[in-house]
Amino acid sequence: MAPSLDFSNWWPKDARKGTPVVVKMENPNYSVVEIDGPDAAFRPVEKSRGKNAKQVTWVLLLKAHRAVGCLAWIASLFWALLGTIKKRLIFRQDVAMASEKLGKGKLLFTVIKAFLVTSLTILAFEVVAYLKGWHYFRNPSLHIPRSTDIQGLLHLVYVTWLSVRADYIAPPIQALSKFCVALFLIQSVDRMILSLGCFWIKYKKIKPRIEGDPFKSDDVEGSAYEYPMVLVQIPMCNEREVIKTQLPLPGKQVPVNCDRKDLARTKNIQEWNKVYEQSISAVCQLDWPKDRLLVQVLDDSDDESIQYLIKAEVAKWNQKGVNIIYRHRLVRTGYKAGNLKSAMSCEYVQAYEFVAIFDADFQPNPDFLKQTVPHFKGNPDLGLVQARWTFVNKDENLLTRLQNINLCFHFEVEQQVNGVFLNFFGFNGTAGVWRIEALEESGGWLERTTVEDMDIAVRAHLNGWKFIFLNDVKVLCEVPESYEAYRKQQHRWHSGPMHLFRLCLPAIITCKIAIWKKANLILLFFLLRKLILPFYSFTLFCIILPLTMFVPEAELPVWVICYVPVFMSFLNILPSPKSFPFIVPYLLFENTMSVTKFNAMVSGLFQLGSSYEWVVTKKAGRSSESDLLASAEMESKIMNQLQIQRGPSESELTELNRLKEQKEAAPVPVKRVNKIYRKELTLAFLLLTASVRSLLSAQG
Repeated sequence: MAPSLDFSNWWPKDARKGTPVVVKMENPNYSVVEIDGPDAAFRPVEKSRGKNAKQVTWVLLLKAHRAVGCLAWIASLFWALLGTIKKRLIFRQDVAMASEKLGKGKLLFTVIKAFLVTSLTILAFEVVAYLKGWHYFRNPSLHIPRSTDIQGLLHLVYVTWLSVRADYIAPPIQALSKFCVALFLIQSVDRMILSLGCFWIKYKKIKPRIEGDPFKSDDVEGSAYEYPMVLVQIPMCNEREVIKTQLPLPGKQVPVNCDRKDLARTKNIQEWNKVYEQSISAVCQLDWPKDRLLVQVLDDSDDESIQYLIKAEVAKWNQKGVNIIYRHRLVRTGYKAGNLKSAMSCEYVQAYEFVAIFDADFQPNPDFLKQTVPHFKGNPDLGLVQARWTFVNKDENLLTRLQNINLCFHFEVEQQVNGVFLNFFGFNGTAGVWRIEALEESGGWLERTTVEDMDIAVRAHLNGWKFIFLNDVKVLCEVPESYEAYRKQQHRWHSGPMHLFRLCLPAIITCKIAIWKKANLILLFFLLRKLILPFYSFTLFCIILPLTMFVPEAELPVWVICYVPVFMSFLNILPSPKSFPFIVPYLLFENTMSVTKFNAMVSGLFQLGSSYEWVVTKKAGRSSESDLLASAEMESKIMNQLQIQRGPSESELTELNRLKEQKEAAPVPVKRVNKIYRKELTLAFLLLTASVRSLLSAQG
């Protein structure tokens, strides 16, 4: 038998356990070998193969091919983006040409574009100067070289620019910035005073209250109640917008826990809910004696199909016993003011004491009149009771959330404080009740501006009438969900007051009211909150602030550009505490909208072409969850009744049948196309260029 060899004892004890052992030979000609285990010495050694020049060339060519493919993909993506922008610009070509004919926004866009080109040129020039080693642009007064040290024509131009910047450009910017900072501080103090007034109202629980039973007659003994005659007006114009909701089949009950999303997911009857249907339905369900209430639907639509649908809706409610009439003007002048003026000229209006106004997207609660009209009893000098707006689509997108911040501050702070301490504020145009005597004594509705609500409020205040704002009475409505609709709305809201200020200033000065009321109207109501606010917002934060990045000699203090704006934004968000996560987007959004507001303010102040432009704000026709459930129950009852009952009039029944056919035919949805807003984008690039300049300067 062959002898057996045991190699296990040849290795150290640690090596048998798998511990790596390094063996180093004493002869320096040998290399160091690392052995990972007992079998490592018997493994074949892999020979590394070297790469020749041909293989290296192929690798480089492969990498170059990948790089070229990546660049081609980026170029194609960029080209597609440019193509999309070009298509959208062509889509807006007709609108842009019409706007240029009117001169609307052309001058402002040219100024912003000139600033952008200048800033890009200066930034490129300073980068070149820095690369050439001219590192004295931070403090040119200490480092400007002498004439003997000029190195060439470019160096001479750069040194001349530094001298001109320090001696001629910086002083005017500093003077204008000081003026705007002073206006900014004055407006901030006004906001703080309003906020403190709101805190005081909350602390003292101050609010208008109804004393006793307002409807109990003093002349009649017993429990007789007397309700005043109330006229309700619903002005509307071309309300085409619809929202698709899902309603259950007739005879089926609506689930108790059914919400809006559940209704949208069901696949039963599809109902197209028009905007005008919501407002007419809500007004017709007001809790008020039928013989003491009249509803006027004031339709200014120029589309015959919409006119017919609204007529049929009025006929449907007239069948149910509601005192409602339909009015359409043949001569459509004066926009909303002309519509309301025409309705008030009817002879039967003389029998009514109060008039409530609701726009097409407003949905008052059934107890609205019982919460507002009683305040007039015992207050013969009270002319207006204004309710607060609440928004059914405030959480729809970021734009609606930011609008909710502004409007909550407007109602809860501005309107409430002015109503409690001054008994005067601007009428919001809807969700309010007027004493008809106050309207007639103040001259009625005038067609001279696009802010007829503010116009009648100012004239009523000059005639001695008082106003009350009810923060607890809320009316559902909508805010614009698209930037296009919001921009047009803001243009009307900021151009109209300046136009009105030019018209009302002589009357305010010559009016026989207290001096402090005149000062409040001129200095606070018009100048500070309607003129100064958009002026300094645009000039200080969109013009001067970017310029100071390129002119370090006119640098603004940190508290102006950071601390005070953040604090003011914090105060604005206080009435809507759920919006605190959006404080940064809100601050940036206000700077963006300052372009539109400043442009509108200038057009209204100087009566440019767009100062008397009225564009109906688009609505989505959204309903709250409770409204959807109530509508579902009501529609199912109506459909069941229509199966066993006939209308009293053959013509009305025909209209109802045709209306049903219109509902069954689903309207074709309009394709939405995003638009390019040149002024806003140009200003954004200007601010971005200034921020790049500031960042480069901070990094040396």
